[in-house]
Amino acid sequence: MLALIQRVNFTRIRIDGQLHAEIGKGLLAFVGVEALDEKPQADKLLDKLLAYRVFADADGKMNLDLASIEGELMVVSQFTLAVNTRKGLRPSFSSAKSPAEAETLYEYFVNSALEKHGVVKSGKFAADMKIELENDGPVTFILQS
Repeated sequence: MLALIQRVNFTRIRIDGQLHAEIGKGLLAFVGVEALDEKPQADKLLDKLLAYRVFADADGKMNLDLASIEGELMVVSQFTLAVNTRKGLRPSFSSAKSPAEAETLYEYFVNSALEKHGVVKSGKFAADMKIELENDGPVTFILQS
């Protein structure tokens, strides 16, 4: 499992022109589910994401995690992260988990995040989403379980 995380000042998701979810200062996490991923990989990735220190402390160093700044978390399913781009000019999704299984693991990830962090919003699995964000920094990292 992997996540592309961005430190944001805000994020808004619209589906069919309607506001679906929004957060203020925190992290936007695009989550990709690979074929061999199961709950242990989801747990490991979530723990890493919540503990990852990407926010500035009093000295301006990236030394604080999401809870330390009382930040919010937006989780968005991102099928295209589980892509193989090693050869050719067209993405191969053979390394991605099937949509039905990926949705189950994505929902598990979101529910676990709610239990561990509380201030969590999410996109809608497989929906055509319009995502507005203000990247703070910019600060962007790829995390893997």
